[in-house]
Amino acid sequence: MRRSCCGWMLSALLWSAPAPGVSVDWVSVGDPGNACDELDGGRCWGAVGYRYRMGTFEVTNDQYVEFLNAVAASDDFLVYNESMSTHAVGGIDRFGAAGSYTYASKAGRGDLPVNFVSYNDGTRFANWLHNGQPVGAQDASTTEDGAYTFELVSSSWVPGARNPDASIFLPNNDEWHKAAYYDAVSTSYSDYPGGTISNVFCSAPTSTPHRYNCSRAVNDVTPVGAYSGTPTPYGTFDQGGNVLELIETPLAFRFMRGGTYRTSFTDFESGVTFVSPGEREYAGFRLAAIPEPGTGLLLLFGLASLAARRPRAA
Repeated sequence: MRRSCCGWMLSALLWSAPAPGVSVDWVSVGDPGNACDELDGGRCWGAVGYRYRMGTFEVTNDQYVEFLNAVAASDDFLVYNESMSTHAVGGIDRFGAAGSYTYASKAGRGDLPVNFVSYNDGTRFANWLHNGQPVGAQDASTTEDGAYTFELVSSSWVPGARNPDASIFLPNNDEWHKAAYYDAVSTSYSDYPGGTISNVFCSAPTSTPHRYNCSRAVNDVTPVGAYSGTPTPYGTFDQGGNVLELIETPLAFRFMRGGTYRTSFTDFESGVTFVSPGEREYAGFRLAAIPEPGTGLLLLFGLASLAARRPRAA
């Protein structure tokens, strides 16, 4: 059966509309077809042949609380980790009993990056956003399908590869790398997100350029975007330091990028990756998304809508 002429436009418009609970700040990553970053060992990362969007900031406790309150009254798939409450660097408390759990950010920690999360947690969060932030049990309509389809493998539910129609997802390695290190003006890559080896410093939050949350300068995660003088060329923050960030990978191991508040700045150098340590205090994530529909598309949809509402002649 043929699709209606404007159905695809409606879908594009709806997914890009303001979110009902969680609002994500995005930067546009253009310049498709850029060359890759030639690293040692024959690695060549960062070449992306399409436009996309990257989350300006890491996903926060407040954003994750919205997700938990929507889908984790029972928490069948354990998207909440009790260390979020019991650990000093965690940021989310849980209340009540299974079937009626509720969640809240700890005082003063709502705009800090969520931590103690796994790859399954991050992809379920992406599914929930892709599906329009529904409220209900953890099932195919909320967390188990959407950007990723979860399948039972050896008695464990695991997400498959990114689905072709995914609108919001975890960035893959090339998407993450380009957003962190590529400068479209100079068509070159830096060694550090927004900096070079000669000007990288670990410090407390500041507007001074080339400062990062690393090497225990604060000994805690810091509010997203707190290092306001150190954006990447595309305008993301904290791709160096704060928490490690989950990325998509087709390999058996889940990888993370970006270093942590606990470790040296050398851990967010452009060629460094980490095998996911599991749900730890320095493990978080950010999102990526397909491009926003252009204004021409929105205008076309508006005209189509007006035409559809126009009264017919008697």
